[in-house]
Order: sequence, then structure tokens, then C-alpha cells
Amino acid sequence: MKVVAIVQARMGSTRLPGKVLMKVMGKSLLEYQIERMQRAKSLTEIVIATSTKQKDDPIIDLCNQLSVSHFRGSEHDVLDRFYRAAEAYDADAVVRLTADCPLIDPEVIDQVVDYYVNNHSRYDYGSNTEMRSYPRGMDTSIFSFKALEQAYREARLPFDREHVTPFIIRNEQRFPSFHITYSQDASHHRWTVDTKEDFLLIEHILKELYPENEKFTLKETLKAFENHPEWLKINDHIRQKDS
Repeated sequence: MKVVAIVQARMGSTRLPGKVLMKVMGKSLLEYQIERMQRAKSLTEIVIATSTKQKDDPIIDLCNQLSVSHFRGSEHDVLDRFYRAAEAYDADAVVRLTADCPLIDPEVIDQVVDYYVNNHSRYDYGSNTEMRSYPRGMDTSIFSFKALEQAYREARLPFDREHVTPFIIRNEQRFPSFHITYSQDASHHRWTVDTKEDFLLIEHILKELYPENEKFTLKETLKAFENHPEWLKINDHIRQKDS
């Protein structure tokens, strides 16, 4: 089974423009994320999917610099972008990731993907987000190319086109799904980057953990919060946008 991770990335964030290429210790957030995703054992290929807009050229430049696959498509019809990227890279299954999760743990990706691969005859969709227990920033979903194609052909609502998976999730009778949960409820942690406060928190985490261990895990990040409980206050007032 060819499992292709498609990572939606663009420079035009409404709350924090250019966030994916903001730097910590001389390295962009997207580069940290790519580095971590590349350690996932279950992925056949990683594709950074951005828009055809000139403002997103720097994302393509980074992909070329790192020899990472990429695809350019519609800026706002992200469902169309995903479908065309999956088709171009001949995916059997698609892992949806977003480029605002620089701390994504490859073991979390592998857990979601491995469960799907071992049970793909029963499920068309699975994630660790519908029953949230992981920190935001560990978000991983997977779906069959067949489900993606049907969503691409049938979805009409702007929300469905912009966010890729709502059509699949809403039609669970057609697309049976599974849900992965963490061993504890860590859902109050927010490690995704959408605001300057989010970036400040990620900066603290990376500066604390990365120099000593570039492969630090979800568990090690949670442990760091025990030593720095003040970190929780940095972005605990930020509310997630609809997705």
C-alpha cells in the first residue's frame, strides 16, 4: 500500500502570515516538521501541497532545498488540491497533516497509519482528532484514495472544499471510521501555530529540548511542561479556528 502524507502549507495565514517559515534557532518551523515526519516509518512519501500563488514560492524553494516532494494547486479549494496531489503521487491512502504542527511525533503518525493499514478492509477514514485526547499539534488523519475521490466529486459546500475531510466525516455510514486516543487526556495542550503566542510557546519548547535531543518525543515534551508549568499560560487563551 502506498501511503502518501500530504501536508497543506501556505504563507497566507490570516492570524500569523508566513508562520510556516518563521524560524527558531535558524531553522523554519516547516523544516522542523519535515525532519520529524521523515522519521515516520509508515509513510511511503511526504508531499508538501501549497498553492499556485507567487507568495507561496518560498515554500517550494524550501522543498527543493530539502529534496522534498511538492505539489501546487488551488489556494482555497484544498480538497481539490489534496485530490490532485494524491492522484499525481499515485496514493492508495492519504495521510492529512497541516504545516502548523512543527512538533508532530512520528510515532503518533505511525500509530494512526499502522492501524489503518492493518484494518483497511473495514475502514475508509481514521484519526486521532475526532475524540480529542492528544495535544493539538499531533493531529493526524488517514483516508483511502477512494474516499477522497468521492468527496472531491460530490462535496459542494465551501467548508467541505476548504477543509478536505468534513464530507467524509459527516458521511460515516458510507465511510466507516476509527478513532485513536492517547493514554491520558492531554487535549488542553496547544502545540499548533496560529498566533504569535503559539509561536512563542513552540520557540520555548524547541530551545529547551532540540539542542540536547533532536528526536524528542511527545512524552518528553509533556515531561518538559512538568518542569515549566508556566508555559501553559503562554497560549491557553487562544481558541482554535473551525476546521
